[in-house]
Amino acid sequence: MTNDNTEISSQTIRCRAMILAISVGGLLMTVKFVAYFLTDSTAILSDALESIINVVASGFALYSIYWSNRPPDSSHPYGHGKIEYFSVGFEGALIILAAVAILYKAIPAFFVQRPLSQLNVGIILLLGASVVNLVLGLFLIHTGRKTRAVPLVADGKHLLTDVYTSAGVIGGLLLVRLTGWHWWDPLAACAVAINIIITGWHLVKESIGRLMDEADPALLGRIVEILNENRRPDWIDVHELRTRHYGDKVHVDFHLVVPQRFGLPEAHVEAEEIEKMILNTLDEVAEVIVHVDPCEDPLCERCLQAECQDRSQAGPTTVESWRVEEVVMKREERGN
Repeated sequence: MTNDNTEISSQTIRCRAMILAISVGGLLMTVKFVAYFLTDSTAILSDALESIINVVASGFALYSIYWSNRPPDSSHPYGHGKIEYFSVGFEGALIILAAVAILYKAIPAFFVQRPLSQLNVGIILLLGASVVNLVLGLFLIHTGRKTRAVPLVADGKHLLTDVYTSAGVIGGLLLVRLTGWHWWDPLAACAVAINIIITGWHLVKESIGRLMDEADPALLGRIVEILNENRRPDWIDVHELRTRHYGDKVHVDFHLVVPQRFGLPEAHVEAEEIEKMILNTLDEVAEVIVHVDPCEDPLCERCLQAECQDRSQAGPTTVESWRVEEVVMKREERGN
């Protein structure tokens, strides 16, 4: 069962947010390169190089958001949402590449120091760009979480990293101005490079995790909580709970054990009711599939039915809540 109550306006909001990010990013990149040409600062150059990555990554994110909204087809039955995770990984890889370029420029500057000029102008330009980046980054994160757009959140976090980068560059330039020691400039650039390598690695790691269908403990916990809160005596056991993220949507499936006396229509009704319950409770879930299994003797010890002609042993005296670590396992892995 699927949830098709997706607002068309959400896609429009995502695209507009990314177009804004690209436009503002291009303007800020220009400002930073102007600051570099005025000051000849390696640290400012490192900040400007990262801005190139911002613009390129935002462009790819916009494309991924557009493509991820395409409906499922015979070639992609789960839809095209996973391209958003490629976008996140691509952005992380570009960030790491930018860091390597920064180090390539910064390390030689320790040995061949050049005088810096118009530091006051450079600092003012960077400070203004940082304020704009901060506002834009927070806006993208808020919009991305509201519309469940992974590339928007990733891009917003990248822009916040850019703010920290600019802050470090400004700090280095202030130290150069106050002390006259020009090695503060390449030192700030190296610090920037290390910082964005860490950010890039986290983005790549997140991308790989989603592409490999890494388990989402928070989502699994919420689903198990819903099942426990609405548990019925006919729901004898739940196992092999799995989730799969694809863009702003999530696929959920698991096995539900019902009494042997249930016919196919009764079992189907139970499965449909659970699917509707999860879909109506969790906004991000787009598809729920419940596989119905008949009860077998080893599960009698978990059965809550007061009377059962097929029972081979007594049931539990108290009701124990299902736990995530058990529900995600296959039945044979639990020793049944």
